[in-house]
Amino acid sequence: MICAGIDAGSRSIKVVLFDTARAQIIASGLADQGVEQERLAAELFESLLQQAGLDRSRISSVVATGYGRNAIRFAGTTITEITCHARGVHWLAPDARSIIEIGGQDSKIISLEEGGRVRDFAMNDRCAAGTGRFLEMVAARLDMTWEKLAQLGRQSQAPALISNVCVVFAETEIIGLLADGKPLPDVVAGVQNAIATRVAALASRLASPPVYFTGGVALLPGMARALEEVLACPVRVAPRPQFTGALGAALCARAANPSPAGL
Repeated sequence: MICAGIDAGSRSIKVVLFDTARAQIIASGLADQGVEQERLAAELFESLLQQAGLDRSRISSVVATGYGRNAIRFAGTTITEITCHARGVHWLAPDARSIIEIGGQDSKIISLEEGGRVRDFAMNDRCAAGTGRFLEMVAARLDMTWEKLAQLGRQSQAPALISNVCVVFAETEIIGLLADGKPLPDVVAGVQNAIATRVAALASRLASPPVYFTGGVALLPGMARALEEVLACPVRVAPRPQFTGALGAALCARAANPSPAGL
């Protein structure tokens, strides 16, 4: 039986095809999010079917999750990203007790019980500080990619203090620091620390080790270390951090086995 999970996030769409008989991912892919979410998701889904050499009839169930999950009408059902990230991380790392997920427009802290069940969670979805959007703003302002941003952050000797938690005011503060001659690597490291501090405030009552870090921001070297410093505990980057939500949706599809609608 092949199940599919679709994570329609705010910045990208992720799809995972999961073979339940072999208990393994057989295909996964990512595409930039856009206005026509269902079309983009369907195109990515079809591309992965071709990549895996599968006909659509082989897919027994489809579950959608994420910011735009309700737009994916060909999914059999939708499930919240809290549940899906918990399920995906637990499958990849059964020892996980806390999850920090930093996405494009929100961040989440999920506390897990034994067996991977969600015990509690907190979410920041009203402010771009503490999300990938903050890093996107900085990268755009400095005319560089996230990857280049991360490389610069690793070179820092004395991270700058970014005191504003509002992205709009923080941008002005960053411009001022650069104008005053603060080294660029220190400013970038300061931004990473500011995001980590914002997330840590959200996680203060929920995070207990082992802590796993997911979402696209987890791919940036330096962010896990920044979180470790403010949380005062190890933070492990989950395997395939961008795909934990889609994987969890596929695992939920295996459990629920809803019938997918026709594409």
